[in-house]
Formats: sequence, structure tokens, C-alpha cells
Amino acid sequence: MEAIAVAAWLLPYVGAALSLALKGKLRDSIAVLMLLLSALCSTILLNTVLTTGEAVVYEASWVKTIDFNIQIYVDSLAAFMSVVVSWLSFLIGFYSLKYMEHDTGLTRYWFFFDFFVGSMQLLVLSGNILLMFLGWEGTGLASYALIGHWYRDEKEKWVGDHGRVALGVPMAFSPSHSGVRAIVFTRIGDVGLLAGIAMLYALTGTFSIQQIAERSPEWASTLASKGLLLPFLLIFTLGAMAKSAQFPFHEWLVTAMTGPTSVSALIHAATMVKAGVYFMLRFAPIFHHAATYSSVAAPSVHAYFSIIALIGGFTAFFMATQALVARELKLILAFSTASQLGYMFLAAGASGLLHEFPKGFAACFSHLASHAIFKASLFLAAGAIIHSVETRYIDGMGGLSKHMKYTFTAMIIAALSLSGVPPFMGFWTKDAIVEAAKHAGLQIPFILGLVTAYLTAFYSMRMVFRVFLTSESENVKHLQHEHKLHEAHPVMLTPFLLLAILSLAIGVAWPVLGPGFLEAATSNVIGIEEHLSFHLEVDVETTMSSVLLVTLGIISATVVYLKPAYQPQLEEKIESTSMLRSLRDLLYDRYLINSVYYKVLVYGLASLARGIYKMFDTLIIDGFYHKAIPAITSTLSIGLYENFETPVVDDGYHKGIPSMFIWFGKRLRMIQTGRINQYIALFFIGAAILLILMWVM
Repeated sequence: MEAIAVAAWLLPYVGAALSLALKGKLRDSIAVLMLLLSALCSTILLNTVLTTGEAVVYEASWVKTIDFNIQIYVDSLAAFMSVVVSWLSFLIGFYSLKYMEHDTGLTRYWFFFDFFVGSMQLLVLSGNILLMFLGWEGTGLASYALIGHWYRDEKEKWVGDHGRVALGVPMAFSPSHSGVRAIVFTRIGDVGLLAGIAMLYALTGTFSIQQIAERSPEWASTLASKGLLLPFLLIFTLGAMAKSAQFPFHEWLVTAMTGPTSVSALIHAATMVKAGVYFMLRFAPIFHHAATYSSVAAPSVHAYFSIIALIGGFTAFFMATQALVARELKLILAFSTASQLGYMFLAAGASGLLHEFPKGFAACFSHLASHAIFKASLFLAAGAIIHSVETRYIDGMGGLSKHMKYTFTAMIIAALSLSGVPPFMGFWTKDAIVEAAKHAGLQIPFILGLVTAYLTAFYSMRMVFRVFLTSESENVKHLQHEHKLHEAHPVMLTPFLLLAILSLAIGVAWPVLGPGFLEAATSNVIGIEEHLSFHLEVDVETTMSSVLLVTLGIISATVVYLKPAYQPQLEEKIESTSMLRSLRDLLYDRYLINSVYYKVLVYGLASLARGIYKMFDTLIIDGFYHKAIPAITSTLSIGLYENFETPVVDDGYHKGIPSMFIWFGKRLRMIQTGRINQYIALFFIGAAILLILMWVM
């Protein structure tokens, strides 16, 4: 079984490597086949974990000096998550066989696609936090390449309106630019994650998640006693917040829509954006365990969970408001994704404040799985629609229910599940989160969750109505005249139709299967010691409030977009009322947050760099180093030349010394007469002088 656990994450990497060596349809088929084999391995692992009730563990030594082992730890959380990731990745890969059929960069596409899935599987199945981080970074690298897949930046591949500016900042983004945005935003959070990993290793001496959990009361107490536990937990969670596009890291997700729609489905529905939620599911039980067994750590941990819930609730509401006015089909789904991720963070935060932790944990994970299914269906259906109508704007759609009946069926089912309409799957999982917030005493997140339910129903139905049920746009009429409108190819249609039906089927069966699923999902998770027997419990007050708001949202969208005369009147009123027009523009320009980021962080830092350049490089480097120092040394050299080299070296050394020796030589030569009698006389005189000196002494 250990070999199966390794194969589950290794096979996609093998597919990535083979995609570089193979060509054509064989390359495409092998890439998808590796995803299927990984999904089958994940299914076997899940079955093993559920039947034995024990985790599957594989460990091999790697770097002994720092106790860094390759450890695969498959508990119920990892097993369920791996199944969700692998099967959805396979279906999206299968969809890509037709959707990406004529793309010129297929080798690059399949390499990073399979590399991404392998990294995500490694992240999920790792029992070692450092190995988990390697998978985490692998998904980030692959997402950068996939979001910027169409790096030649053709205008039709951009996201946003060309020519539109907010605070002087362009609001249209190319694929290559969007890929950079994604990796920059997520890396900012990853700095916090890496710092947290280093701190945990310093405190525990291990990278093993299981051992970190076992020692959590000790290290949490140590940090809490110094007043550092709450800052540590928040910094450690920055990576998860950035990965799952929580405020204020949400902007990267919006512009990541420049990638192929299959990539959007993979990254923004099934896998990468769920990595942050998975992080919360993996470590929230550990933090809760620390608070349970350490009274010193409990206040900081509870404050942490409250902050996470507030951030999640605010993100859910904040992003849903922007979806109300979005004109691009994939952008609506992007805003929706960030909003639903906010719900999941709300559930993760509420879990730590509930008397029964597993209930909040189960609400978070069940919505993760639910959202992955219906949002993948929505994205894949959106890809088929955009491919057919040749525009990404819903203004250029309308009346497509007659031309794309199966796509319409899939999208209305998935949209109803997203809206939280009973008995669809989204209804059960979303309401569980709202109830958890209420029972945890989180009043503001609870209210935000309820209001978001209304907004979600409104923008979901607005999307469906504008695409399928309103009158045909001029673009659709033109395409119909040209006989270009068509239903999605069966290879593309099958995955998203299957996922939509699955969302409905699971929702219908949830009262029967749901409790068992939740009990299994929490059965042997690291950090969860309390095992509950789940029952279908409905908070009547909360459920009725939620259903009422969802109903009002659907009715509002129906009145606005399906009543023929109402929408033009509403648009005319908005245009004629400055306050309404300003509000619409504020939402459309994403509350100007993107513009502020560019003004302050991009343009501001660029201005700071230019200022430093002018002050340091121009003034100090150019002015002092390149000009002042050469001028000083030149002046010094001239002075030395004039005052030392000429009088001393030239006149003294080169001329004076030779002249002195010449003079001395001439004087010495005057006593050299060449007469022997003079030499003898001098000899005797010298000898006489020596004798006198010797006698005197």
C-alpha cells in the first residue's frame, strides 16, 4: 500500500516528464492516462483508510542531519482530498484533449498540467511539512506557467476592458502579466509560511506534522508566554490566505482568468486555490489541540480563529458584490470562487470556537468538495460557451439555451448548487457553514454569510439568464447566421455534464449519505481526538433565513433580467443617477484596490527606485565616484608631478645624482697623475701618518 501512496503523487510527475519526450496524440493521451492512474491510486488509498481505520504511512530518510524524511501520511483528510484533486484533474485533462486540440504549445501545456497535479498531490499526501512546502511551491510555479500559457499576449486572451483605467491604472491584463501577478501575490504569503515552518522546526526539532501536532501544547505555550503565539499563527497562515485568494491577497485570482479555461477549472475550482483551505484543515486541528491542552495558549488560539472567520466572512461578501456587475463570464466565476473560499475560511475559523470542533471542520471540508465539483462544471461549461460564441463577454451572448441545450442543463444545475438551492449539494454544505458561524457566536461573519447567500443567488442567476435566456445579442445572431453556433464536443461536454449531475445526485442523497461521509472524513485526522457520530441536523431558523434570501436573490435576478422592459429601465436609471453610477463603477473597478496596489506598491516603489537612483546612483556613484574621485586624483597627480616628480625625481634623481657623481669623478681623477714617484711619496706619507696614529693611541 505504501507503493500506491507514492504512485499517487509520482505518476503525474512521470506524465510531465513523458510529455517532453513524446509528440502528438500519444503525448496527450499519456498525460491524461497518468492522471487517471493517479486517481485510481487515490481511490485505493481512500478505500484502505476507510476500511482499516488507520493511516497509510510511508517514510524514507533523505537529509539525516536535519531529520528531513520523505514522509507520506494518508489519513482520512488526505485520502478524501487526494480523491477530489485527482479525479477532477483527470476530468479536466480529458476535457483538454478537445479544448486544447489545436493549441501550438501543447507540450508545454501538458508538462505543466501534470507537474501541477503531481505537486498538488504531493502537497496533500505529505506527512512532512517541508515536503509539503515543496509541493506547495511546485503548484505556484506551474500556475505561473499555465496562467501565462498564451504568453504572446494576443488581445483576445486578455482579461479586463482595453482602454479602461481606474486612478490612472489600466484595468486590462495580459496573460504574461497575470502569470507574474499570481506568483508575486502568492509568494508574499509564502514568506510567512516559510517563516512559520522555520519557527516550528526551531521549537520542535522536527518537520513531521504528526510530531508537531503531538508537541503543540508545549510549543504553543512557549510562544504564548512571550506574547508571540497570535502573531506567529497569523504569519504562518499568510501563505494559505494568499493561495486561497483571501483579502487582501485576492487580486491575483481575478486576473488569472487569462489562462485557458481548462486551467481556470483546474486552478480555481479543483486544486490550487483549495490548497490554502487544505492548509487550514490540516493545521486548524493542531492549533485547536494546543488550545485544549494549554490554558496559556487558549486565548491566543481563540483570537486567531475569530480573526480567520472574520477574514473569511468579509472575503465572501466582498468578492460576491463584485460579481454583481462583472461582464466577463470567467470573471464572474473568479469572483464567485474567491467568495466561496471565504465561506471555507469562515468555517475553518468557526470550527476552533465550537464546542464540537469536528462539526466546523466537516462543514469546511464538505463545502470544499462540493464547490470543487460544481465550480469545475461551471468553468468547463464556460469554456465551451466562449469557444462557441467567440467572446468572453456576457453582453455578446444571450439566447444560447436553444443552441447549447446540454451545456445549459449542466450550467443551470451547477449554478443552482452554487446558489445554495435545496436539494442541490451546495445547499447542504453552505448552510452548514452559516450554522457553524452562528453556533460559534460569530455575529458579524454570520450576518455576512447570510447576505452573501442572497448575493450569490443573484449573480449566479444573472449569469445564467444573461448567457442563455435573455434575447440574443447581435454577436449570437451573426454567429447563427454564419452557422457557427454549436453544442460542445462530447469530449468537452461529458466532464462538466457529469459533474453537474453528480452535484445534484449527491445533494439529493445527502440526508442519507452525508452523515456517514462527514464521520469518515473526520475519523482519523491528525489533531482530532474527538470523534462524533454525525446526524442530519438543521437549524430551522438559520436554514429558513438562508432559503428565503436565496429565493429573494433568484426572484430579483428574474425580475431584472427576464422581465423585458425592466433591465433597460434599470440601466438607464443607473446611468442617470450619479450615486448609482459611481457605485457600479466602484464595484466594476474592484473597489479601486487593484489601482491602489499599483499606485502604492508598483508605481510607488518604482518612483522610490527612481529617487534612489537619482540620489544615490546619480549623486553618489556618478557625481562622487565617477566625477569627484577622478577629479581629486587628477589634481593630486598634477600636484605631485609639478611639486615632486619634476623637482625631486626629474631634477634631483634623474639629473642631480648623476651630476654629483660626474663632479666627484672629475675631482678624483685630478689626483690620478700617473707618475710613480708621486705614488711612492704618497705611500710613505700615508705610512708615516698611520705609525704616528698608532704611537699616539
